[in-house]
Order: sequence, then C-alpha cells, then structure tokens
Amino acid sequence: MCAWMAVWCAMNGRIAVVTSSFPIRGDGSEAAGSFVADIVEELAKHLDVRVVAPGASSQREHWAGRIEIFRYAAPVQALSTLKPWRPKDLRWIKRVLRGGLAATRAAADCSEHILALWGLPCGEWARRVACERSTGYSVWLLGSDVWSLGRLPVARQMLSRVIRQAGCVYADGYKLAEDARGIAGRVVEFLPSTRKIDLDFPPLPRSQPPYRLLFLGRWHPNKGVDLLLDSLAMLRDEDWQAIERVEIQGGGPMEGLVRERVAALYEARRPVEVGGFLDKAAAETAISRADWLLIPSRIESIPVVFSDAMKLGRPVLATPVGDLPRLIAEYRCGMVCGKISADALTYGLRDILQGRAAIQPGACAKAGALFSLPDIAARLIRENG
Repeated sequence: MCAWMAVWCAMNGRIAVVTSSFPIRGDGSEAAGSFVADIVEELAKHLDVRVVAPGASSQREHWAGRIEIFRYAAPVQALSTLKPWRPKDLRWIKRVLRGGLAATRAAADCSEHILALWGLPCGEWARRVACERSTGYSVWLLGSDVWSLGRLPVARQMLSRVIRQAGCVYADGYKLAEDARGIAGRVVEFLPSTRKIDLDFPPLPRSQPPYRLLFLGRWHPNKGVDLLLDSLAMLRDEDWQAIERVEIQGGGPMEGLVRERVAALYEARRPVEVGGFLDKAAAETAISRADWLLIPSRIESIPVVFSDAMKLGRPVLATPVGDLPRLIAEYRCGMVCGKISADALTYGLRDILQGRAAIQPGACAKAGALFSLPDIAARLIRENG
C-alpha cells in the first residue's frame, strides 16, 4: 500500500499524471496516447487531474472537465527515435528533458501525488519533483522501458532508481513485471494498458469462410508486418479461396516496403488492401468488420490492439511473444503460431482457413473483462489508497 496515494485519495484532491504519450493529432498514430487519455478521463471521475504531455509548444490547456494539460515542446517523431549523436536530435533531447521537468514542476503544484506513465524520462521527472516537494510518486512501465532502455547501462541505472524509490510500480505485462523486478529487486505489479471502446454491439465474426483478416499496427520490424506479408505470399490459390479480404492498416518506417509488397499481392489478384493510420473510431470499425486479428510481432508484451480485439469479440492469430501465449491459452481466444516466422504464420493461417481453430462462444468477452478501464482506475485507487 502506498501512503502517498492514500493521502490524495482521502483528500479527493489532485494528481499529476506525467507522460510521453498523449493525443496531439488524433490521427491514430498514438495508440498509447489514446490509452493515457482514457485512463486520465476515468481517474477524473474521482479527482482533479493535471497531465504533463508533449505538444507543439510549451503551454497550458484545458482538456475536459477536471483535466488540465501542461504541454512541453517535443518533436513530431517519437522521442524513442531521437539519436543523441545527431546535432538536431540532441538539441531536441535537451529541450524535451528541460521542458518536461519544468512542466512536471508546474503540474505538481498543489498535487498530492504524481503518477508517471512511463519509466523514462517521465519516471525520472516524477522522482525528482516528488523529492523536491516531499510528495510521493508511482510509475507504470512499458516494454520499451525495460527491454530497450533497460539494456543501456546508464538508462538502466536511472530506471532502477526510479523503480526503487517509487511508492508503487506497475507494468503492463506479466513477463515485463518479472523483468522489471530483476532491474530493481522489488515487486512490480501487473496492470494492463487498454483503451475505451465506444462501438456498441459489434457484429459477430464469421465462423466459416470466406474470412476477413486484419493487421492493425505500426509498420515496424518489431511488429512483424514484413513476416505477415511474407506469409501471405506463401499462401496457395486454394488458401485464398477461403479469404474474402486482408486489410493492412497502420503506418511507420516500413511504409515503402509494405506498400510495395501489397501492390505485388494485388497484382497477383490477391484481395489485400492497404490503408494508413486509423483514428480510434476507425480502428474499432476496422476490427469489427474483421473475423480475425493478426498479431505477427517479433517483440511484444500485450499490445493495445489485443485488448481492443477482445472487447470487440475478435479472436487473434499471434506469434509466441510476450504474454500473448499465456493469455490466449488461458482464455482460448485465438491461436498461437509455433514460432516467430513467416512459415509458422502461414501454417497458422491455414489452420484458421481450414476450420481447425475453434473458438468457444464468449471466450473473447471473458478475456476482455481483464481490460476494464473502470476496474483499472478503481484498482489504482484501491491498492494505493
């Protein structure tokens, strides 16, 4: 139990949420930002929330109801893509670090607690300001904190300090929580990240062919979109007879390759469609018109799109990464490939197309209950109050 969060719960006061993920453009490129906005709005039903978040410039704005935003200037591209050996990027890194700390100090005024989403740099800003103000802070970790930054000696040392000194520490994956514990030698609790689903009563997915398949995510090597495209190219004519449509939605650094490969499939008369980033409403619509969601990732914890699919009643075909095998086995809400490869994806797709992937009624709904936003917000308050 965290005494500091008990203070602000008892006072029904104000919390500062410090994050590098919060909607700016609303074009679908900010999945994690959408989750942060949703959890902030859920917390705001109980107390005032001040959010420290990136923006085009340093400014303060009213978001909605009891929510205020303290923006710090940040580049358009993700902070994780900045390289300190590039002069322009180095200038941005310094500007973000200064601006984020200043915004955290401003937001922490009259706030009884600071919640950092995510570990670095937000957790370090929260730690420093909490020490200055003699308040408490908690931190919620992502895979990039532990599995990317955690491999760098200096960043790992900083992350360890953030975790050790925090009142409460959460991670949005089971394995991630275990690995984070290895960094700092303390208990890290699993708490999933997810988004609010606004689409009511989605249609049931088809239980027989022809099937509609969907990939929705970043076009990045970690997300395995290239593995999926390789797999689609391996399917035979008789396989394609059981497919009505494959949608490839998203965007990212592999855009050129994705569009080139989809064009080749289209020229071969394969029903593959390519789109782009989808905003939240469009993403829900895309998932609800699919029968199966495809998650071919090389590196993953629990992707937000998985919880979206569960809430919308869509089974998934996934590679054996992160916590997906555990969740799919526990809830029987999809299929897991034998390994991370295009060949394994092809075999998995054929199992679906040939009817060897029976999904029990209600399986996805049971899995979706794990990702209830009201329950997550209530748990934050209950366990820390």
